Amino acid sequence: MPDLPAGGGRRPLVERVGMAAVAAFLAVLFGGVAAAAWLGGEVFLAAMGAIGCLMTLWVGALTLFRG
Repeated sequence: MPDLPAGGGRRPLVERVGMAAVAAFLAVLFGGVAAAAWLGGEVFLAAMGAIGCLMTLWVGALTLFRG
């Protein structure tokens, strides 16, 4: 196993972009659940899906920009 700096260092750009892309895909799925639930009249499920979408986008952005 390679030696890592004490702070862990930044991830390579390719890895950060890949993880952000996975987060964006999952956010789209959460958004789809939120939209379908809203159209079906399930307000609580729609709210939970929207919150999941926003949280996933937030973590993806943090992964991409903070590393």
